[in-house]
Amino acid sequence: MDSGFYAACTGLRARVESLELVAHNLANLNTSGYRAQQPTFRSRLALAEDQGPGELNRAINNFGVLESSRTDLSSGNLERTGNQLDVAIEGKAFFAVQTNSGTFYTRDGNFQVTDKGQLVTAQQDVVLGEQGPITVPGGSISIGPDGTISAGGAVAGKLRLVELSEASGLAPAGAGYYAAEGTTQAAKTSYVRQGMLETSNVNAVTATVSLIALQRHAEMLQRALSMFHSEFNRIAAGDLPRV
Repeated sequence: MDSGFYAACTGLRARVESLELVAHNLANLNTSGYRAQQPTFRSRLALAEDQGPGELNRAINNFGVLESSRTDLSSGNLERTGNQLDVAIEGKAFFAVQTNSGTFYTRDGNFQVTDKGQLVTAQQDVVLGEQGPITVPGGSISIGPDGTISAGGAVAGKLRLVELSEASGLAPAGAGYYAAEGTTQAAKTSYVRQGMLETSNVNAVTATVSLIALQRHAEMLQRALSMFHSEFNRIAAGDLPRV
């Protein structure tokens, strides 16, 4: 009875947390450069002190809980915008961005130029080049496949492209930014495309189906918890007074 109750409880919690991830993915369906978050689960063994480590006890008290999420690094589609400051990446690289909280990485190349000529993101954070912040003089802007930025016939700088992997400890930091706890390396097989933006890599159909399935699983587990609760009340009202 206790094992079933705890299994339903942990299962419901895991699915509610998964629902939040899927809902967040759907909410960012139209966010440029967004990377979907996929839930990862781990096994948690709940044994009381008086329970032995037997195979039956392990099987009964082994519960699956949501551990964290991982970032889906697959690429989205490239859409042409015609804006000379829109830049998309073809490959696995990320743009490097300097914020007040440190250096972050993004695939959203919707860039702007401030009144002082500094290249920034839509959130007004500084876009980093290989030599630091990039200052763009006036004139028509051209961005080469390797990230070299030219304006008014002069080279203004070169975008810093960084390749990340799951081993980099990639984690979402909000506003389309990602933090990397591990090491990063300069991009070797990635190129930029001027006048284009990358769409979110969230598959709308898959995410919607997952949302519906998780909702149904959560409803079934809620009903199971209600049944356990009713059975506990029956035992407390009918059987315990006779003990």
